Amino acid sequence: MTSPPPFAPGSTLADVGEFGLVGSFATRFPQGEHVYVGPGDDAAVLRTPRGHVVVSTDVLVEGRHFRREWADARSIGRKAAAANLSDVNAMGGRAHSLTVGLAAPADLPAQWLSDLADGIAEEAALVGASVVGGDLTTGSEVVVAVTVLGTCDQAPVLRSGARPGDVVALAGRQGWAAAGLAVLTRGFRSPRALVEAFQRPEPPYDAGAAAAVAGATGMIDVSDGLLADLAHVAEASGVAVDVRRDAFALAEPMRAVGAALGVDPLRFVLGGGDDHAIAATFPAGATLPDGFTVIGTVAEPGQPGPVVTVDGAAYDGPRGWTHFSS
Repeated sequence: MTSPPPFAPGSTLADVGEFGLVGSFATRFPQGEHVYVGPGDDAAVLRTPRGHVVVSTDVLVEGRHFRREWADARSIGRKAAAANLSDVNAMGGRAHSLTVGLAAPADLPAQWLSDLADGIAEEAALVGASVVGGDLTTGSEVVVAVTVLGTCDQAPVLRSGARPGDVVALAGRQGWAAAGLAVLTRGFRSPRALVEAFQRPEPPYDAGAAAAVAGATGMIDVSDGLLADLAHVAEASGVAVDVRRDAFALAEPMRAVGAALGVDPLRFVLGGGDDHAIAATFPAGATLPDGFTVIGTVAEPGQPGPVVTVDGAAYDGPRGWTHFSS
């Protein structure tokens, strides 16, 4: 196995970035013959004697991904489970089992932990999945790590399958959680629908498998931001993606928050994550499953290569979440 190139002397996590780290890790870990899809997609896919297992892990850190003063424990549990269940959904699969690792301060009320567990169980039940184990330790803040396992009834849909001429379609709410976060960071609790969307996302759990059956060529869970996540599809597929502004219907609460904050509410849609919508590419002319709306197109990459544009031009607004940023 070839060793990855060393990082520049003195470089930090912020310098390297999340995907620089992921790329480095991918070259460090040899993949056995049982690995069908390794690091780099929404979930890994492992071969078994009777088919495939789809596996993904997400970590939520207090103060970074949630705040206890912004959401109750049950909502945080549902959010933690949803982030993982949606990754399996984005492969065209269905989750069946979860394990949970938890670090928490010793003085955390026991009832808070009980409510967190209830929230995880409630979200898992939406797809018929079970929590089958985990681990618990002490820590200076609450950290919730969930690993999900599932299966695909058909070949998994990868980020790397989009082709020029495809259309880009979206299923699920998009921008609601980002607008809710904008409200909370300014000390408000309304519009309530947006705050609740941030606290408890509602992923379209049936959309992934339906898209796979309908012939989706590429797919991704929108967790970090629509444009940011479509950029992962563009990069993995070697294509360009263009998104149309007029494809999005802005809900009244989102328009109200945009007006109150003096920002274009479309910024929440294009740059927002945490709703866990599903973005997929389909061949032109394909019959889209219920719940999907065409929002753009896929084309050959030009210069400087695989990119995501909005209405044919570079977008200068927020594109999504960046890990290890200050």
